[in-house]
Amino acid sequence: MNDKKIILSGMRPTGKLHIGHFVGALENWIKFQDDYQNYHLIADYHVLTTSLDTSTIEKDTLEMAIDWIASGINPEKSPVFRQSKIKEHAELHLIFSMLITVSRLERNPTVKEQVRDLKIENITYGHLGYPVLQAADILLYKGNYVPVGEDQVPHIEITREIARRFNQTWGEVFPEPEPLLSNFARLPGLDGNAKMSKSLNNAILISDKPDEIKQKLRKAVTDPQKIRKNDPGRPEICLVFTYHKKFNSDELNEIEAGCRSGKLGCVECKLKCSMKIIDFFSPFREKRASLENRIDDIKDILVMGEAKAREVASKTITEVRENMKFG
Repeated sequence: MNDKKIILSGMRPTGKLHIGHFVGALENWIKFQDDYQNYHLIADYHVLTTSLDTSTIEKDTLEMAIDWIASGINPEKSPVFRQSKIKEHAELHLIFSMLITVSRLERNPTVKEQVRDLKIENITYGHLGYPVLQAADILLYKGNYVPVGEDQVPHIEITREIARRFNQTWGEVFPEPEPLLSNFARLPGLDGNAKMSKSLNNAILISDKPDEIKQKLRKAVTDPQKIRKNDPGRPEICLVFTYHKKFNSDELNEIEAGCRSGKLGCVECKLKCSMKIIDFFSPFREKRASLENRIDDIKDILVMGEAKAREVASKTITEVRENMKFG
């Protein structure tokens, strides 16, 4: 019997991933594989909550799956699968939608932020209720933990509330999952924005070639008071120093001292950072190059993962229906 706790992790398919995805999610997913039973969800239904354009969804799904596997996700022990291929997600979402009020969903701060950031004028029923679909995603596999950033913690609380309400109404079926927060803060974008995003054109892709990484880092914003090399800098407000914290920890004290004294110029500092990021992701780029030529293998991995996920999902829905007296 497998006594490992269960983790459900997922992302909406957006194509190639950036280094913020790696630091904020993938790195932890890879570490968790030995100690937990992991399920990795490609949340393609969730794309519809903010856009009805599905023209690139298959390509984006395959690109993201390649990034996951190249980064170190082992699909043999951590199934990778598409949400839309498991019909039980939709069924459990429908049931859960009866257990939460509209006013509760309207208080969700993450949805408010999305509406603001994406400049959405008319929020759809599906967008307002996507935390309910997320709850179905997690609880269908009886997830005990969910690796998330701080901005997603309100969603996990909604999932816990729904699990509690179901269990109180129809009997104990679901655990109340807990969030697993990343130990490293979210990487800011190259333009200084708190969020790294391809849509904001401020991201370094983990698949970027060395010259692309160098070119992007050259344009990164730094301390506005440090104009020339000999000007003293303030590393605590410099996003490049944040990147050094993650990818160049061995030289961090030296980088900080050089910046503060003015001995280290921004051009040299960015180049040092570029080289560390290039070296860090070198094994990934090599593996990705191989996987890009094996698309049929990637599709087979998804089908294999979906068979495993479907087996678990079917058992959960059977238990749900029996508890609800649907038979």
